[in-house]
Amino acid sequence: MRSEYEGEGLSEDGVAPTPLRQVRAWVADAQARQAERGDVVEPTALSVATVDSDGHANVRTVLMRFLDERGPGFVTDLGSAKSREIVATGSIAASLTWPAMYRAVRFRGRAVPVGRDEIAAYFATRPWGSRISAWASDQSQPVADRATLVAAYERYAALYPDTGSPDDVPVPDGWGGWRIACDEVELWAGRRDRLHDRLVFTRVTDGDLDTADAWTLHRRQP
Repeated sequence: MRSEYEGEGLSEDGVAPTPLRQVRAWVADAQARQAERGDVVEPTALSVATVDSDGHANVRTVLMRFLDERGPGFVTDLGSAKSREIVATGSIAASLTWPAMYRAVRFRGRAVPVGRDEIAAYFATRPWGSRISAWASDQSQPVADRATLVAAYERYAALYPDTGSPDDVPVPDGWGGWRIACDEVELWAGRRDRLHDRLVFTRVTDGDLDTADAWTLHRRQP
C-alpha cells in the first residue's frame, strides 16, 4: 500500500523563533484535531529510544507528561529497562508522530531526572487505578502470567482504597521520570512526492528550549 502525503509542509518563515514555541503549537494543533476529527489518537504519544550498556538500541512508546523550556518529559518506573539504559549511557532520543497530519517532531539529547516534587504533583493527578498500577507493576520484569499481575493490583487496591482523595495512594519510591535536555529538535512535515520538509533546531550555546539565541535553524534534505 502506498499513500500520497498531502501535508501543508513547513517553511523557514513559518517556524516559531524557538523550539519550545513551535513544538507547543504543533502539539496544540494535534490535540485540537483529535477533539474535532478523532484521527490523532493519543497526540502526546512519545516514542523513546535508548541504548543499553552493550550498545544495543531499544525503543518504546510512552506519553509525554511534561513540556516546558527544560524539554519534554515522561514518567516511568526508575527500575524499568528504559531507566536502566538511560543511567548506563545518558543518551536519549524521542519522537512525536501525527500521521494524519503528516507531521513529526524528533528530539535528541541527554536524559535528566524529573524532580521529585514535580513527580508527586503529577502522580496526584492520575486516576486512582493508574496510581495503583504503579505499585502493582514491577515494570519490565518477567511475570508468570496475567493472573499474578492482577493479584498484585488487587493487593495494593486493598492496601490503598479509593477515597476520592488525590493523596490516598502514596508515590512509590521507585517511580519517577525523565526529561530530555535537547541538543537538537527536528520538525518534519510530509509533502507530495516524498519531497518532505525537515527543519532542524540545533543547539549552538547554553540556553533552554525557549531561548532563541541558543539555537540555529537549518534545513535537511528529505
